[in-house]
Amino acid sequence: MQITQTPSGFTLSLKGRVLIDHSGDAPCLFVGQGDARMDMYRGNFDIEDYVTERSPLRYARISGKTISFSAAEGQPVRLVLSVGESTLDFEAPDRSINRVWLRIAAERDEHVWGGGEQMSYFDMRGRRFPLWTSEPGVGRDKTTEITFKADVTGKSGGDYYNTNYPQPTYLSSRRYALHLETTAYSAFDFRQEQVHEIEVWAVPERIEFFAAPSFIELVERLSLRFGRQPPLPDWIYNGAIVGLKDGVNSFERLENFLAAGVKVSGLWCEDWVGLRHTTFGARLFWDWQANDERYPNLRQRIAELADRDIRFLGYVNPYLCADGPLFVEAEEAGYFAKNADNQTALVDFGEFDCGVVDFTNPKASDWFAERVIGQSMLDFGLSGWMADFGEYLPIDVTLANGVDARLMHNAWPTLWAEVNARAVASRGKTGEALFFMRAGFTGVGAHCPLLWGGDQSVDFSRHDGLVTVICAALSSGLLGNAYHHSDIGGYTSLFGNVRTPELLMRWAEMAAFTPVMRSHEGNRPAENLQIDQDPEVLSHFARMTAIYVHLAPYLRTLSAEAVARGLPVQRPLFLHHEDDPATYTIQDAYLYGADMLVAPVWRPGEKDRTVHLPSGRQWVHAWTGQAYRGGAAVTVAAPLCQPAVFYAEDAAMADLFARLRNL
Repeated sequence: MQITQTPSGFTLSLKGRVLIDHSGDAPCLFVGQGDARMDMYRGNFDIEDYVTERSPLRYARISGKTISFSAAEGQPVRLVLSVGESTLDFEAPDRSINRVWLRIAAERDEHVWGGGEQMSYFDMRGRRFPLWTSEPGVGRDKTTEITFKADVTGKSGGDYYNTNYPQPTYLSSRRYALHLETTAYSAFDFRQEQVHEIEVWAVPERIEFFAAPSFIELVERLSLRFGRQPPLPDWIYNGAIVGLKDGVNSFERLENFLAAGVKVSGLWCEDWVGLRHTTFGARLFWDWQANDERYPNLRQRIAELADRDIRFLGYVNPYLCADGPLFVEAEEAGYFAKNADNQTALVDFGEFDCGVVDFTNPKASDWFAERVIGQSMLDFGLSGWMADFGEYLPIDVTLANGVDARLMHNAWPTLWAEVNARAVASRGKTGEALFFMRAGFTGVGAHCPLLWGGDQSVDFSRHDGLVTVICAALSSGLLGNAYHHSDIGGYTSLFGNVRTPELLMRWAEMAAFTPVMRSHEGNRPAENLQIDQDPEVLSHFARMTAIYVHLAPYLRTLSAEAVARGLPVQRPLFLHHEDDPATYTIQDAYLYGADMLVAPVWRPGEKDRTVHLPSGRQWVHAWTGQAYRGGAAVTVAAPLCQPAVFYAEDAAMADLFARLRNL
């Protein structure tokens, strides 16, 4: 990092890139105070800030690698930056400061990506993105009726920036990345042409910069910084994880899938713990032990599935319902977060209350990892599970480590991931047992082996439907999360919004070209079409699983590449085609590794697909064998069973790809 004094201030550069340009007339730093109001309702947050001071720090005094900022020459120093090799460390002599705004130099045609797992906009330029883990919302588009109804009935409509997994990290088309090291509420504002503004509701610890000559090297560096994941387990390549929550009937229905030719790697029964019924739909009984009434002889059935090379997966989250036996055990040991009266804090999760296991208490996290995940799940025979939630830490509880819950809220998903990973490692099953999470924050990838896109609506909507999981995979993948997948068919069915056969089939087509195929019956199974209820849908699903299994040799190479280099399986087109500017804003298509291009059909009724083929390679349409020169857009037929998929003519596995036409 190089500091260069100018007549009116200074510039800060990294490997030739000016990152900060400060002068008295255009200061890079503003500080002040704010009084935030945060209200949580079942994981959804209503947040506003009343700013009482926002003062520019116009005067900067440079001494070696230290920059001291004040309002004017001779005024008290309010903030100090210590410049490292590629870092800025923050110190505030003025203890009244609880808001910081830093401006980063920008260029007019610059693109920025990242922000954790973003579901509406891949290129973040032109918008402001608050970074606070929460429910993403239903509809996520304030102009739609479904979002309005969700807001009115449950404060749960959401907006384009709401996400389970925010992360204060972005990549720039100037081939650098910035990471803000803080757990406080923050925001990235990319609406101005000349600067990006970073807002933090605290004095951050530091800002880290990364620079590289290529996007691939930049992603490799970020994956090293945030943690690389183990390889996909061998059993996953056998086919889809079929999600059924029909009690003991799930096993009989699984046989129907197999009889229809579906390739199956696992049976996922999130209701293995039993059900409770609410107005939202069938909910699980949040006490993480096998329910003998709903799944009699489950341990034996799991063993029988294993003999057929089919794994059994379940469900867990970091809360315990107040009417379950594990709650009593945890409360007697003092493992729950406390309320203002130093009693167990109870959280309303929608017609039932739960305690929050306090993972800042080492004994509590050890107990959950061993007693719940280790003994009740892994030792019972589970090979994986959905590690749900993580974004619900209330901001008014008292935690064992003494840190304000508002500062621990964003950190909570990473602690939750660590508890799961510790349990898996304790049984020597890292890389074999597979848990998947929707919530995240900085460092989650070091512990969580697989992301899933959360609770999309069961539709084709622009901000909450099928297309959003592509954006989610691309944005999170750039930050080192190599593996991503989603609920085939979506999850949330409210206000009469139900699945169609077309939606299920188009979603399965996309899932066949992702690291993991997994279906879900959704929050209202009885009201929504299920894969095994329609012969055409079931036959289509079987073919998609055959495609997934056929491509397993290729997926294995991508998994190995993720381990060795941290590259995601699903990649933005520009990652391998930096010289093609048309690829920089594409978010509804992706590279599957370097050698395949997938453009799922994501609009209802669409029968063809226009796709930009990146320059520099010859691309072959997977279903017709027709070759196209890269560097232009082409339109191809995309009927059901034939999503727009291309492969590079010179790919090492071109023969494997060509045989897709015979499936």
